Amino acid sequence: MNSRIRFWILVSTVAISGFSQGMLLPLIAVIFENNGINSTLNGLNATALYIGILLASPFMENPLRKYGYKPIIMAGGLLVTVSLALFPVWSSFWFWFALRFIIGIGDHALHFATQTWITSFSTKNNLGRNISLYGLFFGIGFAVGPLMTPLVTINEALPFLISSLLCLIGWCFLLLLKNEIPEQELKVNTIFDTLQRFKEAWKYGWVAFLPPLGYGFLESSLNGIFPVYGLRIGINVTNVSLLLTAFAIGGIITQLPLGMLSDKWGRRNVLLIVLTSGMSAFFLASILEDSASILGLMLCFGLAGMMVGSTFSLGISYMADLMPQNLLPTGNLLCGVCFSLGSLLGPFLGGAVIQWFHGISYFHMISAVLLLILLAIFQFGKKEYRSVLEV
Repeated sequence: MNSRIRFWILVSTVAISGFSQGMLLPLIAVIFENNGINSTLNGLNATALYIGILLASPFMENPLRKYGYKPIIMAGGLLVTVSLALFPVWSSFWFWFALRFIIGIGDHALHFATQTWITSFSTKNNLGRNISLYGLFFGIGFAVGPLMTPLVTINEALPFLISSLLCLIGWCFLLLLKNEIPEQELKVNTIFDTLQRFKEAWKYGWVAFLPPLGYGFLESSLNGIFPVYGLRIGINVTNVSLLLTAFAIGGIITQLPLGMLSDKWGRRNVLLIVLTSGMSAFFLASILEDSASILGLMLCFGLAGMMVGSTFSLGISYMADLMPQNLLPTGNLLCGVCFSLGSLLGPFLGGAVIQWFHGISYFHMISAVLLLILLAIFQFGKKEYRSVLEV
């Protein structure tokens, strides 16, 4: 099959996955709220997806190396498709928790195999472009997903069934792909071997795992904690939604340009620029929050999205530059693990700052996290493995 067709099938599948994830977060939150389930339990249910990702991660690499990319993507897609279709069967907190846990495993398998496949067949000259398109399609799907929420007023099962049907259509297109197996030097059979490769991959690319971790922290904190903070400082629900939308749109707009720019200027250089700009935008937001200038805050959120909204895809590209070819599956797996850790930490630390540190702005916390990642990349992110080999 033509590599271009293969690429577009893969990113289209990722877009559908993003759509299902973007739909589930607000949809289930609204359903639980209408059913009288408190916000703490509501948030606990949402963590099921990330728990599934983390628990499945150590067991994901060996099947990929043994069976290849296509079976892992198809298995992950099938888990998501079936789980979405089962939501209307039984409206139960713990049943839905289990389904979201399974979706976390399925989505992680799908994204892990897709990311690794794309990074393996991309050249240094188009790696940033390809990964940014991957991130762009996921971002578009994630942004469109919440539009399904109003359908719950027609029939609670309708959005779940539509999303499941779209996943099934995407899954059928995967049948057209020809399977490939990752490059490897040794056959991997045990968890111990996987942990050894984790150690090797960490040694080469730990600094590249920080942007995905930071993006997971930022995304979950903005969506889960900022609405609470916004309401407490006098921003109404409508304007909170507008600010989050501005951030999301900003990330979509610059995803591809920044990826292409990183192919020319280098991933480290672009990451330093976007992290500095994003940190500055959030710091400016901390100054404007007292004036309750919604337009000013919206500009800050839009600029921040345009900059740090691409840190996940840039981090994956940077990891691929740093990592030997045979360790790419491990590197991609660790990117997903770090993203999930950040996603779990974001609401927890954000909530702690709001509850215990009343003199500190929420935006100061975000700026501090971005500053730490910026300093780490500036100090330690200097060598690119692929670049060294190609000189």
